[in-house]
Amino acid sequence: MPIQNDALGVPQGDPVAASSNLVQMTPTAPSKDLDTFPNPKIDRDYTISIEVPEFTCLCPKTGQPDFATLELEYVPDKLCIELKSLKLYVWSFRDQGAFHEAVTNEILDDLVAAVAPRFMRLTARFNVRGGLHTTVNAEHRSPGWNGSTP
Repeated sequence: MPIQNDALGVPQGDPVAASSNLVQMTPTAPSKDLDTFPNPKIDRDYTISIEVPEFTCLCPKTGQPDFATLELEYVPDKLCIELKSLKLYVWSFRDQGAFHEAVTNEILDDLVAAVAPRFMRLTARFNVRGGLHTTVNAEHRSPGWNGSTP
Protein backbone atom coordinates (compact mmCIF):
# COMPACT_ATOMS: atom_id res chain seq x y z
CA MET A 1 0.00 0.00 0.00
CA PRO A 2 1.53 3.41 -0.97
CA ILE A 3 2.25 5.96 1.74
CA GLN A 4 0.07 9.08 1.57
CA ASN A 5 1.43 12.56 2.31
CA ASP A 6 -0.48 15.05 4.44
CA ALA A 7 -1.09 18.68 3.42
CA LEU A 8 2.47 19.61 4.45
CA GLY A 9 4.01 16.78 2.46
CA VAL A 10 4.86 14.65 5.50
CA PRO A 11 4.43 10.93 4.81
CA GLN A 12 1.63 9.37 6.84
CA GLY A 13 1.44 5.79 8.05
CA ASP A 14 5.16 4.98 8.07
CA PRO A 15 6.93 6.14 11.26
CA VAL A 16 10.41 5.63 9.77
CA ALA A 17 9.62 7.76 6.72
CA ALA A 18 7.84 10.38 8.84
CA SER A 19 10.75 10.72 11.29
CA SER A 20 13.18 11.40 8.46
CA ASN A 21 11.24 14.60 7.72
CA LEU A 22 11.54 16.04 11.23
CA VAL A 23 13.15 19.45 11.41
CA GLN A 24 16.40 19.60 13.33
CA MET A 25 16.30 22.47 15.84
CA THR A 26 19.46 24.51 16.17
CA PRO A 27 19.98 25.45 19.81
CA THR A 28 20.23 29.14 20.53
CA ALA A 29 21.65 30.86 23.56
CA PRO A 30 21.71 34.35 25.00
CA SER A 31 24.44 36.56 23.56
CA LYS A 32 25.80 40.08 24.10
CA ASP A 33 26.76 40.22 20.40
CA LEU A 34 24.72 42.63 18.26
CA ASP A 35 24.81 42.01 14.53
CA THR A 36 24.11 44.76 12.01
CA PHE A 37 23.43 45.20 8.31
CA PRO A 38 23.85 48.20 5.97
CA ASN A 39 21.10 50.81 5.99
CA PRO A 40 19.27 50.26 2.67
CA LYS A 41 18.27 53.96 2.38
CA ILE A 42 21.14 55.92 3.90
CA ASP A 43 20.17 59.21 2.22
CA ARG A 44 16.80 59.39 4.04
CA ASP A 45 15.86 59.95 7.67
CA TYR A 46 13.31 57.29 8.61
CA THR A 47 12.33 55.71 11.91
CA ILE A 48 12.61 52.07 12.85
CA SER A 49 10.40 51.09 15.81
CA ILE A 50 10.88 47.80 17.65
CA GLU A 51 8.83 46.57 20.60
CA VAL A 52 10.24 43.90 22.90
CA PRO A 53 7.38 42.79 25.16
CA GLU A 54 9.25 40.04 27.02
CA PHE A 55 12.29 41.72 28.61
CA THR A 56 13.32 40.27 31.96
CA CYS A 57 16.12 40.92 34.41
CA LEU A 58 16.50 40.42 38.15
CA CYS A 59 16.04 42.92 40.94
CA PRO A 60 19.54 43.43 42.37
CA LYS A 61 18.13 43.74 45.90
CA THR A 62 15.73 40.78 46.08
CA GLY A 63 16.71 38.54 43.15
CA GLN A 64 13.06 38.55 42.05
CA PRO A 65 12.37 38.82 38.30
CA ASP A 66 11.51 42.21 36.82
CA PHE A 67 9.49 42.26 33.60
CA ALA A 68 9.36 45.09 31.10
CA THR A 69 8.36 46.08 27.61
CA LEU A 70 11.17 47.77 25.73
CA GLU A 71 10.25 50.26 23.02
CA LEU A 72 13.12 51.16 20.72
CA GLU A 73 12.91 53.93 18.13
CA TYR A 74 15.86 54.96 16.03
CA VAL A 75 16.86 56.83 12.90
CA PRO A 76 19.65 54.74 11.40
CA ASP A 77 22.77 56.20 9.86
CA LYS A 78 24.99 53.64 8.10
CA LEU A 79 23.84 50.49 9.97
CA CYS A 80 20.65 48.80 11.21
CA ILE A 81 20.23 46.26 14.01
CA GLU A 82 19.66 42.65 12.97
CA LEU A 83 16.59 41.44 14.85
CA LYS A 84 17.59 37.90 15.81
CA SER A 85 20.78 39.16 17.43
CA LEU A 86 18.70 41.79 19.26
CA LYS A 87 16.43 39.03 20.57
CA LEU A 88 19.42 37.01 21.85
CA TYR A 89 20.98 40.17 23.31
CA VAL A 90 17.81 41.02 25.25
CA TRP A 91 17.64 37.40 26.44
CA SER A 92 21.15 37.77 27.94
CA PHE A 93 19.74 39.99 30.72
CA ARG A 94 17.35 37.32 32.04
CA ASP A 95 19.66 36.21 34.88
CA GLN A 96 21.39 39.55 35.44
CA GLY A 97 20.65 41.74 38.43
CA ALA A 98 20.17 45.38 37.44
CA PHE A 99 18.42 48.52 38.52
CA HIS A 100 15.87 49.71 35.95
CA GLU A 101 17.74 52.94 35.26
CA ALA A 102 21.09 51.18 34.85
CA VAL A 103 19.90 48.40 32.55
CA THR A 104 17.99 50.82 30.29
CA ASN A 105 21.07 52.99 29.84
CA GLU A 106 23.34 49.96 29.37
CA ILE A 107 21.14 48.66 26.57
CA LEU A 108 21.00 52.08 24.90
CA ASP A 109 24.79 52.43 25.14
CA ASP A 110 25.34 48.97 23.59
CA LEU A 111 22.89 49.65 20.76
CA VAL A 112 24.44 53.05 20.02
CA ALA A 113 27.92 51.46 20.00
CA ALA A 114 26.73 48.79 17.54
CA VAL A 115 24.95 50.99 14.96
CA ALA A 116 25.92 54.65 15.64
CA PRO A 117 22.42 55.92 14.80
CA ARG A 118 21.49 59.52 14.01
CA PHE A 119 18.95 59.31 16.84
CA MET A 120 17.87 56.57 19.25
CA ARG A 121 15.35 56.44 22.08
CA LEU A 122 14.82 53.49 24.40
CA THR A 123 11.77 53.41 26.65
CA ALA A 124 11.63 50.65 29.27
CA ARG A 125 8.18 50.18 30.84
CA PHE A 126 8.63 47.92 33.85
CA ASN A 127 5.63 46.06 35.23
CA VAL A 128 4.21 46.98 38.62
CA ARG A 129 6.20 45.67 41.58
CA GLY A 130 5.31 46.60 45.14
CA GLY A 131 2.67 49.02 43.89
CA LEU A 132 5.19 50.98 41.77
CA HIS A 133 5.31 51.24 37.99
CA THR A 134 8.61 52.47 36.54
CA THR A 135 9.24 53.88 33.07
CA VAL A 136 12.77 54.85 32.05
CA ASN A 137 13.44 56.90 28.91
CA ALA A 138 16.97 57.26 27.55
CA GLU A 139 18.01 59.02 24.34
CA HIS A 140 21.02 59.45 22.10
CA ARG A 141 21.42 62.10 19.39
CA SER A 142 24.44 62.22 17.07
CA PRO A 143 26.35 65.50 17.25
CA GLY A 144 25.25 67.75 14.41
CA TRP A 145 22.10 65.80 13.59
CA ASN A 146 19.17 68.20 13.42
CA GLY A 147 16.43 65.92 12.14
CA SER A 148 13.02 65.71 13.78
CA THR A 149 12.73 63.15 16.55
CA PRO A 150 10.12 60.40 16.21
